[in-house]
Amino acid sequence: MRSFLLRIRAASWACPVRRWEARSVTLEGGQLPRSTAEYGAPGVEFTGLHKETATVTQMHFLPGQGRLLSLLDDNTLHLWEIYQREGYSHLEETHSFVLPGRPGFDSANSPPSITRVTVILLSPSCDVACLGTEGGGIYFVELPGLTLLEDQTLYQDEVMQSVPEDYRCGKTLGPVESLQGHSLDPAKMLIGYSRGLMVLWDRSTREASHLFLGNQQLESVDWERSGRTIVSSHSDGGYAVWSVTGGSTKTLQPTSSTTPYGPFPCKAINKIVWLTCESGGHFIIFSGGMPRASYGDRHCVTILQGQNLVTLDFTSRVIDFFTVYNTEGDRCLSYPTEFDNPTTLVVLVEEELVAIDLQTPGWPTIPAPYLAPLHSSAITCSYHISNVPLKLWERIISAGEQQSPRLFSLTWPIKGGRNLAQEPTQRGLLLTGHEDGTVRFWDASGVSLKPLYKLGTANIFQTDCEHNDSLNQSCEEDWPPFRKVGCFDPYSDDPRLGIQKIALCKYTAKMVVAGTAGQVLVMELSDEKSEHLISVAVMDLLQDREGFTWKGHDRLAPKNGAIPFSPGFQPSALVQCMPPAAVTAVTLHAEWNLVAFGTSHGFGLYDYYRRNAVLARCTLHPNDSLAMEGPLSRVKSLKKSLRQSFRRIRKSRVSGKKRVNTSSPSSKVQEANAHLAEQAGPHEVEITPVQRRIEPRSADDSLSGVVRCLYFADTFLRDATHHGPTLWAGTNSGCVFAYALEVPSQDKFSERSVEAVLGKEIQLMHRAPVVSIAVLDGRGNPLPEPYEVSRDLARAPDMQGSHAVLIASEEQFKVFTLPKVSAKTKFKLTAHEGCRVRKVALVNFASAACEDYTENCLACLTNLGDIHVFTVPGLRPQVHYDCIRKEDISGIASCVFTKHGQGFYLISPSEFERFSLSTRNVTEPLCLLDASRVQDATCLGNNVTTTPKLNRANGTHPLQGSEANHSPACHDRSPDELQASFSPTPVDSPSNSIDTPLDTTGDITAEEVKEYLMPSEEAERNLRNMNEDEARSPGILIK
Repeated sequence: MRSFLLRIRAASWACPVRRWEARSVTLEGGQLPRSTAEYGAPGVEFTGLHKETATVTQMHFLPGQGRLLSLLDDNTLHLWEIYQREGYSHLEETHSFVLPGRPGFDSANSPPSITRVTVILLSPSCDVACLGTEGGGIYFVELPGLTLLEDQTLYQDEVMQSVPEDYRCGKTLGPVESLQGHSLDPAKMLIGYSRGLMVLWDRSTREASHLFLGNQQLESVDWERSGRTIVSSHSDGGYAVWSVTGGSTKTLQPTSSTTPYGPFPCKAINKIVWLTCESGGHFIIFSGGMPRASYGDRHCVTILQGQNLVTLDFTSRVIDFFTVYNTEGDRCLSYPTEFDNPTTLVVLVEEELVAIDLQTPGWPTIPAPYLAPLHSSAITCSYHISNVPLKLWERIISAGEQQSPRLFSLTWPIKGGRNLAQEPTQRGLLLTGHEDGTVRFWDASGVSLKPLYKLGTANIFQTDCEHNDSLNQSCEEDWPPFRKVGCFDPYSDDPRLGIQKIALCKYTAKMVVAGTAGQVLVMELSDEKSEHLISVAVMDLLQDREGFTWKGHDRLAPKNGAIPFSPGFQPSALVQCMPPAAVTAVTLHAEWNLVAFGTSHGFGLYDYYRRNAVLARCTLHPNDSLAMEGPLSRVKSLKKSLRQSFRRIRKSRVSGKKRVNTSSPSSKVQEANAHLAEQAGPHEVEITPVQRRIEPRSADDSLSGVVRCLYFADTFLRDATHHGPTLWAGTNSGCVFAYALEVPSQDKFSERSVEAVLGKEIQLMHRAPVVSIAVLDGRGNPLPEPYEVSRDLARAPDMQGSHAVLIASEEQFKVFTLPKVSAKTKFKLTAHEGCRVRKVALVNFASAACEDYTENCLACLTNLGDIHVFTVPGLRPQVHYDCIRKEDISGIASCVFTKHGQGFYLISPSEFERFSLSTRNVTEPLCLLDASRVQDATCLGNNVTTTPKLNRANGTHPLQGSEANHSPACHDRSPDELQASFSPTPVDSPSNSIDTPLDTTGDITAEEVKEYLMPSEEAERNLRNMNEDEARSPGILIK
């Protein structure tokens, strides 16, 4: 079993996109500090990581060579190369370079910004990189070796000699703001200085061919295709057109000057391009230039062609933009011969990537097959579904296509490289819940996440969200003519709409969505639009308990009357929890038509077929005052919180100073063990690892009634001969409730109602929060999902042997036999590893050597970011990986496991990272990019030593100790040996308890089990036996 890392890139960008690859368009971008990502056609992705911790500020392609030049904010240049190894292309850093200090200056005392690179220009042959600096100097670096050509360095003093005396005025020209190569003469380049001067410099003669004496602070410069005109943008929000064809070598005034959004003061135009079209009517595209007072906070890109003008309004800062040209025959993509003929405008903003079709009237947006903004609204939860049926998959895609019909013919323009990965063998669906009340469906079958469908819930309630639609509608008289572009919208009008939990049955297309204000929506997929009423039920989870007053937010009021719904998931029932606290757990059983949900006050059970409540149970402790305030309340008492903290500290100190009763048998055993340990030398006796002492949690801790998990199971709860539907609930105080359910048969759903009877109540003595509950059949396998057995998609569970329930708390895992709750196996994770459980999932691992062999394991993510894998039901540790940085609290909280050994977590608010624990199920980019370049003998990419690929998350993925050589699915054994060595051990097998003994010395995990379904005589007999066991003194135990 090995760990695998794959980043599914979203859009949180930090650097501009400067060039595009010739003949096969690929896209580059720097998103996180140190990272470099390159994208082509869907599935083509290359990722690199700088050794330095600085942020990427600029990146430039070397057209046709498969090389990439990156600039970091520490002023270092790095050359990357795409090379082939084992039939696939890889991105590798080959050279790095930093500009030295200017000769004649003391590098220790000179300002560090004098050689800071501001702009980079690549020569047409890509053999030289021109570096403009803040000091006004221009340095030339040979490519690909990154060697400084000192004899060609152009300092500002040399340029000043060509400037008229009256223009100098004793002032410097400022930093180099722009470098542009001449479209017809490769020896010439256009230099733009911050002060406003533009110089057409001839590198061959080292003379200024033409001077453009501008007086306004310069921001950007661009050539017109013919080379006879240049356009410059300035800090006052205007742009000017300058003519190069003239008898004089100096131009004092531009031929025309325009402030598009004047006459009032405007912000700077940061970048401008001039593009010609064969059909007539050139394009002028620029970013910025908005009126400072009215729209200074807008992030805009303006497209101007003749009389047509559109102001693209983005919700995040514009970083850069470029255009893609039409490829016809062997025409070079970067340098068309006569006309530019742009087909697509690609805009890179801080939070997303947007492509605009320039060939279709109206200039519509092209939907992106990847790099869609995951965080269009803040992600609040996620849910993964494996092996999605084809019928459900097609229905979801159809609903998504009806939401955004394709009205244009142009496809996604970034299509460089070839995707060599095979088609996914199974369809994976990732659902993300968002703060604005939406649920987004993503295709997670391949390397990148592809948006499929968006479900909104805000239209069900009476909120103020309707005014957003008016913002998107602009009148013809509006100026500037704004058009909202992009999906990123971080603002939520009502935080109560936030989605907290999601559950979906992939066989019946039933879904449950629960939110922040206690709303639980039962939905069903429909292929037709409809308009209908929603059944509303209010469930009081406090059960009229006295002394509690809800101080949090109000519930969301549903709309009255029939509500129209588009094709897709449509709500049929709304259950409102009271008090309206955030839903903390939800589960769905479509075969029984039941949905269970829990909050910080209790849990409920709802029959959505008969539209009636079945059960409401309050889990509040009398001291649960914080549970009544809610996440949005502002009345929390700081004094009370500090008082409770000091009480816990004082209590732990007092408990640590208690004297040991030397007369008790257990203390004598501990003294004897300590004495033996002191006598034995370190080389004579192998000392077992010392377990940490775990303090039992107080019963009056705040929020102890929070329901952490809910679980449906068909198992033995009443006795060992009759099995039936059950509901299990685990709370924050270590309490587990087990209910026996009376569910009518399919043909009697409309006649009889579901009934729930409390069967057992288990209190874990260490009182750690219960994270997960799962029932294992007689073979030790997890129970199949609803409808899997009836549709011959899974093996029927073993109902002959005794069942067991696996309870995972934040501190330990424990297996209890059913129906008599007796502990058989456990693993104390906190005592052994010093960490706490955050996420747990039962995972099915398939062998890479034998296709027919699989095994079930327990995957666990801790608060330290480690992933542990244990056998089930033996709970034997298998492997241990470092996956997520322990400082990344949000990443740990967002982790979700798949059922086949993979997982997702948020590495940033906009980016999911994918990892794999299985050698069989690995999703990685396998792509090829053909590049013809001159081979460099000193290039690292041509002398790469083939080393094993280390797949690491956040830079660390080492195995722990001897676990590096261990794998649950060994390749060197036959299937029979594998089956013999890894077959699940029955829960009641003697060898199972021998492997992991239930030691009790110093343990505080004895549970209290309350039976509610057994006869009174049996209960009295069990109580009498328990008292006798407690009175019997224990024997000598040496741990």
